[in-house]
Order: sequence, then structure tokens, then C-alpha cells
Amino acid sequence: MDLRLPTEFVDLYVGATAGLLGRPATWGPVMTPVGSFQLEPVRIDQHLPLVHRWMNDPAVAEFWELAGPRNRTEDHLRTQLHGDGRSVPCLGVLDGTPMSYWEIYRADLDPLARRYPARPHDTGIHLLVADVADRGRGLGSALLRAVADLILDRRPACARVVAEPDLRNTPSVAAFLSAGFRFAAEVELPGKRAALMIRDRVLRDVL
Repeated sequence: MDLRLPTEFVDLYVGATAGLLGRPATWGPVMTPVGSFQLEPVRIDQHLPLVHRWMNDPAVAEFWELAGPRNRTEDHLRTQLHGDGRSVPCLGVLDGTPMSYWEIYRADLDPLARRYPARPHDTGIHLLVADVADRGRGLGSALLRAVADLILDRRPACARVVAEPDLRNTPSVAAFLSAGFRFAAEVELPGKRAALMIRDRVLRDVL
């Protein structure tokens, strides 16, 4: 017996718990230096094969640790979709093409908050850029800046956008720096030593 909830019930649940983050899928589209971009909610019945393929890219798997059978990716997505709304999985769609995977999350309600002086409504970003051809040419930085701006614009209570890329992932750390984040500290997290990156609302027009 399949006990999984149909997609329409998942959508209703996410809508009911949207108070923790708002609805990221309604934040765009926005124009960026690399094209028109928007966040689209992940729908397992439509997007699981795509996200599963991305997670099995060796460069992605090294840091996301979700490579393997499809059910591993599915379990990760369902944990968020059936959760309390503190983390929202999204596809990044650039000029109509899905090309990245995002998780927008309440950092102040995350285990990360025990590792740094969290403030109420701190909002976090996880990102993977899917296509090898899109990496290392500034596209990630442009989109990180755009999404951080969306968070700050759509969530007035949020004073800071944070991220915690693996310190070994130097391209990711560099992308956050280029997107206006500052390096705040090194933090020990389960499975990695991370660079705590912060984009402050008060510095958004400076960095």
C-alpha cells in the first residue's frame, strides 16, 4: 500500500505552514545579469528524476552526500515537504529552464543556530548549480545575490541571509563572497567544517 500523500495534499500542507518562510515560489521572477530567474516549488511527481540526476553528479555528491538510489533523494525532499515549513526545496529556473536546486531555510530554527550567534528570522540558503558548463563563470554568484535580495525584500523581519558551505568547497565560498556575503567564522557541523557566510541587510548596497 502506498501511504504517501498525493501532491495536492503536500501543496496544501506547505501552504498552511508558509508562515515560517512565506512562499518563496511567489517571490519572482526577477531580472538578473544572467537572465530572468525564479524559484519554483519542488514537486516530487514532476521533479524527482531531475533532482536525483543532479545529486548523482560526482562534484555535487561530494558535498551534498545524496548520491545513490532515487529513494534517497526522494526521502530528503519528502522530509522537507512534510515538515513544519522551516525549509523549502525549490528549483531555480533561468529563462524558463530548470538549472539549479535551492533550499531556503530558517537558520534561526536550524541546528546551525547552535553554532553561531543566531538572530530571529535569520534565513539560510543551500544551492547547487546543476550543469558543469554553468559553474565557474559567475552565474552562481549572480543568482545567489538575486535570491539573497529576494529574501531581504520579501521577508522584512529578516536582517541577515546566511550560508554554510563546506570549507573545502572553495568555488562555493568564492561565489558567496562575490555575491555580497562576508566570511564570518568557521563552524563545526555534522560531517563538515563550514564557512559561515553572512549577507547583512544594512550592507547590501555596499557589498
